[in-house]
Amino acid sequence: MRYEKVCVESFGYELPENIVTSLSLEERLAPIYDKFKLSYGRLEMITGIRERRFWDDGVTPSQASIKAAEKAISKSGVRKEDIGCLLHTSVSRDFLEPATATVVHDSLGLPPTATIFDISNACLGFINGMVTLANMIELGQVKAGVVVGCESSRLLVEATIDKLLKDSDITKDKLKLAFATLTLGSGAVAAVLTHSSLSQDGHRLLGGVTRSASQHNGLCRIDTDASFFDLAELPDMRTDYEEVLKNGLKLAPDTWEATKQELGWMNSNVDRFFTHQVSATHSKLLFKTLGLDYTKNFSTVEYLGNIGSVSLPITMAIGTDQGLLKSGDKVAMLGIGSGLVCLMLGLEW
Repeated sequence: MRYEKVCVESFGYELPENIVTSLSLEERLAPIYDKFKLSYGRLEMITGIRERRFWDDGVTPSQASIKAAEKAISKSGVRKEDIGCLLHTSVSRDFLEPATATVVHDSLGLPPTATIFDISNACLGFINGMVTLANMIELGQVKAGVVVGCESSRLLVEATIDKLLKDSDITKDKLKLAFATLTLGSGAVAAVLTHSSLSQDGHRLLGGVTRSASQHNGLCRIDTDASFFDLAELPDMRTDYEEVLKNGLKLAPDTWEATKQELGWMNSNVDRFFTHQVSATHSKLLFKTLGLDYTKNFSTVEYLGNIGSVSLPITMAIGTDQGLLKSGDKVAMLGIGSGLVCLMLGLEW
């Protein structure tokens, strides 16, 4: 995919105030840790995640998404009446029907002519939304739009801990399948994309490449198809994180090589990388596998954890707020999600 007329105009994000350390989660699992003589601090040691954040009770995905979208729209300078599309792109949603995008659209006061719908693709939902909106802009269907998402992981983590503690036949293998769930955090992010004719700063989205290895779709599963609120039965997440890591690192090189070919890039002339962050260990292995300079990475996983679909864009939003990018920089967004699917995008800032 290549774009000539699409710009990423602004980001906005919202972080929960409640900070939960990895050690505090392990302490809640004390009966299991003590039974198997596991050392406390292993969660942070293995993943690099010392803490993550959870929303207050009752905060819905749409409420946090609205705040993030308002910030992004305000920063962009785009008038709300000129926004022709809104996509809500996270795994977390208010309910199965209607689309959470309808709640966000209504609260933002966007035009009734705007196209609105949800997109869900595990950890790639947000950047899939960016591609969908970019296609619409490039085709001349809209002049500007918003991609937004919010992940809420507290109830999923709570349900996992509760299930583990109640399991009278708990094993190390069962704990291992629940391990990835304990890395999850919460947050919300939005991006405004515009046609180049509306852009004030000219941060161009150049294009990218997607690749899949869908034979591995069973490596990470949440079986309950429902919202993350008011559930009769809370969802159960199981992840074979070692196989996800191994097969993700097999898929990434093909995707990155194709992305470089599509954009005419080399490893050496990319100035900054933003990735979907599962763990600090995963990020380092990814850069080593792709032959990339890890000093060009920007990491938030240590204090935000794995925030699913919003992990990559919220990291980029924080990085841009910190002034990491300068005019003309080549920027790569490297996304890998369960399924397995890989999507990588390039920008010229």
